[in-house]
Parts: sequence; C-alpha cells; structure tokens
Amino acid sequence: MKILFLSRWFPFPLDNGSRIRIYYLLNQLAQNHHVDLISFYSDPVQAQHQQALQAFCRSVTPVLYQPFGVSSGKPTNRLKAVLGVFSPYPRSVIETENAAMHAAVAEATRQRRYDLVIAAERDMIPYSLRVRAPRLLEGIELEGLHEQTLATENEANVFLHTLRSLRQQLMWRKWVYYLRKIAPAFQAATVVSENERLLVSRTLGNVKLPLAVIPNGVEVARYQQGANIPHPFGAPAPDTLIYSGSLTYHANLDAVLFFVEEILPQIQNVRPAVQLSITGKTESVPLDRLNNRRGVRFTGYLQDIRTTLAQSWINVVPLRLGGGTRLKILESLAIGTPVIATSKGCRGLDLQPGRDILIADSPSDFAAAALRLLNDNHLRQFLASNGQRTVAERYDWQAIGNSLNELIDRIR
Repeated sequence: MKILFLSRWFPFPLDNGSRIRIYYLLNQLAQNHHVDLISFYSDPVQAQHQQALQAFCRSVTPVLYQPFGVSSGKPTNRLKAVLGVFSPYPRSVIETENAAMHAAVAEATRQRRYDLVIAAERDMIPYSLRVRAPRLLEGIELEGLHEQTLATENEANVFLHTLRSLRQQLMWRKWVYYLRKIAPAFQAATVVSENERLLVSRTLGNVKLPLAVIPNGVEVARYQQGANIPHPFGAPAPDTLIYSGSLTYHANLDAVLFFVEEILPQIQNVRPAVQLSITGKTESVPLDRLNNRRGVRFTGYLQDIRTTLAQSWINVVPLRLGGGTRLKILESLAIGTPVIATSKGCRGLDLQPGRDILIADSPSDFAAAALRLLNDNHLRQFLASNGQRTVAERYDWQAIGNSLNELIDRIR
C-alpha cells in the first residue's frame, strides 16, 4: 500500500513524545508499506535528521511551521485573527493553515496516487482533506483541551476569571463542532489510551467514527541491551531521583515546581543526601523558583537518556496537567528504574499500582512513597522486575505497529 503520512512534528531528533511516537509508527508502517512523509518543522532540519527518516520512508518533505498566536514572535495576521473569532472553527485551525503545506501535499498527490493518507494530530486535518484517498486521523488528543476548559483559574479579578472561562468554553465548543464536522471524512481515528477513546467518543456524540487505541510505546530491546549483564548502563546510585522531560512544556514545568517546592523538602528532611536530576530543554524557561535549590541539578537535553535513567534509583512523575500517556514512564520501566507517579501522571497506562508502579497524589503521600522506596531495596527490585515485564508484554513498538497495520488493513 502507498501511504501519505502528514505530520505536525518533524520526527527527528527524538526529543519529545510526539516525535518519538511518529518516528516509531513510521518505522513500523514502512515494514509493510511504501510511506511518503510530509512534515512540518520548527527547528532547522539537519542532513542527518532527514537521512534517519529516509532510511525507511520513500520520501521526506519538510515544510516550515508557522506558529499560532503572538508567541511565535511574528505579528498575527489581522484578517485571519478576525475570521478566527467569528468562525465556528477553532481560531488556531484558521490562523495556522499553511499554503506551503497545501502545495507540498498537492505536489505529492500529483506525482502519486495514494491508497491511504494519515493525518498525525489535529493540525494536519485540513491538508488530509485535500487528498482523494481513505483517511486515518492518527493520535487525536482532546484531554489537554478539555482540561483547560474545566480548569479553575487562580484569578482574583472576577471579571477576568469569567472572561477567561468563557474564552476556554468557546474554544472547546469550536473544537467539538469542528471535529463533528470533519469526522465523516475519515474512515477511522486512533487514540493513545482508553480514557482518550471515551472522551473522543463522548465529544463526537452521534457522529460515527471508528476509534482504535494505539498506545505509546518503547523500543524495548534498546532499553534492555545486555539483559543478562547486571547493570549494562551502570549501577543505580543511592539517593538519586530523576525527572525526565523538557521544561519548555508547561505540564512538565508545573510538575517540577510542584515536586521541588512541596515534595522534595519533605524527602530531604529525612534523607538530606537525596538529589534530583532534571533532564530536557530549559531554553527560555523562567527558572528563578528552581535555581539554587539544594540537591537539584539540570542536565540539559540528553541525546541518550538511558545511562542517566538507569543510574537513578527512582523516576518521579508528579504530573498534574496534560493529556496523552507518558513515554517517560515506559522508558523508565523498560530500563528497570522504578517509578512513582501521580494518578494523572500514569493515566491511560495499563499498569498495576503496587506491582508495576507506585501512585501518590498529595505531597505528603508522594514524599512517603519516595522514602519508602529509597529505604527498601527489595521493593525497588520488585517494581523494576515487574515493570520491565509489563512494558515488554504490552508496550513494545513492534506489537503496537502490528495493531496499527491491522487497523489499516480493515479500513483500506
């Protein structure tokens, strides 16, 4: 089958969850089909990045992304802004619609006839609608949007609070209308978890769109190299915690602030030597509240996180915001580092609390779980062994790719 894959994220380097998911899905699809990739990019695409994808994609076409809103550093197109306010469609859909992407898709379809077009994430919907072929909407994610609508703002000014709430409600209603409008144009859609499937299904109401759960995963073999060798990536160091995630993503920054300000001091009161390593990008992130905190260090973005992850006693995932499922948890369990997470942090993952992972939501419960794990070598080994086995059985990309290919066979 000839597949045109349209991606919001240029899937290399593998430095965020969306890129990782798209990269491995492309890799799995290419084992059974001819795949052409047209992808937005924000950072310059280096030759080795393109070559990494050309190893399994028949062609790779990057298109410069134009961000939505003033955060891009460019003035917002006033006409598009006005149209966005009065349109029944989400403003971000109107303002980011990209002529260069439309042209790239038109050129690809002029040269080849495709058996399927895959739109990876909501931003790629408008471009996929121009292709005369069966369509699959991949990785539709509404939990984050819905969460913004339900969130209570910490805003003293009642007028501003009401205005912000109305704006969020309007945004959500526009997305609901938009998705119900375009859903009949797609043969199926994928989501990353059962929780997301239920939310999307409720959002679509009576509009029929087959939904399949295609979870996030991990390349298990890469994290279990030398499985018969004790500590192939180095032995865990006592009293070491890790948080793996870019602080440029608001949910990660919120999680780290929550942990460092409300949880870590409780842990260090009992075990003063405990240290936290925070991996990932921090460019343009206000770190005033995190700098000079005892036992906290920033590694910056790590090209290969396996060694740092494997040499940590515990991976902490105190997330309170965001949707989807957490690749950071799967990576940690695959390499054998136990995880403590909030209920939000592990939402959507088929993991058993107390067997595969520890769950704690309040600062005191989270600190107590961390101290329990730091003090109990047997429990750390128990969680590490069970977590590795569960991830290998349920979240290896090979098995996930098989599920995606089976879905494609049903809708072709």
